[in-house]
This record gives sequence, structure tokens and C-alpha cells, in this order.
Amino acid sequence: MTQWNGVLSVWKPEGWTSHDVVAKVRGILKEKRIGHTGTLDPQVTGVLPLCLGRATRIVEYLQEQPKQYEAIICFGKATDTEDSTGEITDTADCSHLTESQIRESILSFVGEIEQTPPMYSAVKVNGKRLYELAREGKVVERKSRKATIHDISIIEYLGIGTDEPTVRFRVTCSKGTYIRTLCVDIGRSLQVPSTMGKLVRTLSAGFEEKDSLTIEQIQQAVSDGSLEEHLISIEKAVSFIPSIQIQNEYASYATQGKGIPFRACSFKPVTQQLYCLYDEEGTFYGLFQVPEGQFALRAVKAFLPS
Repeated sequence: MTQWNGVLSVWKPEGWTSHDVVAKVRGILKEKRIGHTGTLDPQVTGVLPLCLGRATRIVEYLQEQPKQYEAIICFGKATDTEDSTGEITDTADCSHLTESQIRESILSFVGEIEQTPPMYSAVKVNGKRLYELAREGKVVERKSRKATIHDISIIEYLGIGTDEPTVRFRVTCSKGTYIRTLCVDIGRSLQVPSTMGKLVRTLSAGFEEKDSLTIEQIQQAVSDGSLEEHLISIEKAVSFIPSIQIQNEYASYATQGKGIPFRACSFKPVTQQLYCLYDEEGTFYGLFQVPEGQFALRAVKAFLPS
């Protein structure tokens, strides 16, 4: 049986949960160890990188990478789910909104922001997920969370001057950002009801649509034996982490769990900074760092050379 190790980027279809995608791919590949790098709501399509086999050990690092989305914000109505799947809770005529007003509002959210998680989300309060409470008709107090909007660009305006104008925009943000809530907060800043009409994730963990396979393409690649060509190695997947080189004579320290002294390194490592460790031949040994109060590199996630 083939042992899969690496990152496979999947284009998640509409109507599937992230768990559905993992379960389907697990069945296709006959691989038990699969983890995804960030949940997508069922109605959202887009990039969903899956870590296979030994690559499940780097999920936490890929999750921290910025994500990019294309979203449609609909002005003139609000829903209880903050997206188009919910019940309408408020409406208003938004024909007075101009492109410049909308642009100013949207761009004002660039930077660090605070968001209150929507009731229809997977956040847990007192051991119960918010969406479970919401389905029971309950609304509970939620603590706001910080998120970072790295960049927003407007793609197009539609229906400006009508009761319900819409805007399609692209946003690059930190993990844990609720685009639904961003759409609601943009409307609130304009003193009108708003909701998210559509959402597509276009970038996650460095992967884009061009790097991603549909479920059907994965099935075909397994059938014709070409799936390995689409897997990203663990080493390449974490290439955004700074690298450090050690002298070959200390390579055995990396494989034996010993601390690697600074004299063996190509430069003095920074305490608690994570590094991709290589020897002089370019062999990758995993992720290492200097723990607080120590004076040697130690393994955080070692990947022994095959």
C-alpha cells in the first residue's frame, strides 16, 4: 500500500464540509493520517490544503499562514447567519450609497481589527459550539477576538444606486478572520444592514487554485499513478520558515536528539526562533529552535532523511 507524505491542495466543492473532504480523500488514498489547514463553511468553495502522513505534523504552522478570499458583500439586508443562507432579519434601501463611500468604509478595515464571532460558527462557549446554540434559538455573549486584515482590494461594484448594491472584493487576512462578520461590520460602519453573498478562498498556506485538485482530479490521479506529482514535500511546504545550515559533522546530532551547538551553525540562531535545519549537502532535518535559557538548537519537529 502506498504511503503518502506531503501536502495535497484540494479545491473544496460547495455543499461539502471540510470534514467531508478529509473523509473522501482518506477513502480515495487509503490514508488514515490526514489533517486540513483551516475549516471552510459548507457553502464556501476554494483552497483546502490537506497534510498527508508525516506532513500532519506541520498543520499548525501552515494554519498560521495568511489566507486570501474573494467575497461579495450585499448591502440592504441582514441575516441571522451573516450570509445568504440565513433568515433575513433587517432590510433597508441602500440606493444612497456611493462607490467612494463604500471604498472608504472597506479600506478602513485594513490593519488589526476586533471581531465578535458569529452565532453560526464553530467557536465553543461553555463546552458547546455556537452554531448548536443558534439552532436552539439561543444567543449568548461572545468575547471579541483580534484579527489582522493585511490587504483589501475592490474588484467590482454592482448595482450602485439601486436598493441592494453589491461589491466584490479580495481580502488577505490572518487565520481566524470571519469574512461574514467583516461584511456585516462594513455595513454597520455605513449605518446600513449588510450580509455576505458569496465567498471563495483563493489562497491558503501558500497554495492557490492553480495548485489545487478537485475531488474528481484526485481520483483520476490515483487511478493513473500521477498523484505523487501533485504532492508538495514537507520541506517545500514549510519553506516560508527561515533556514539555517549546520556542519556535516554535527548532522548526527539532529537525528539523535542532541543539542546542536552554535559553533556548528552558519550563523548564531535567535532564541525561540523556528528554523528549517539543513546540513552542508542541503539535506533537510526538520524544524529546530533554541529554547529559552539554552545555548543549542534542539528539534521541535524532526524529519529524519529517508
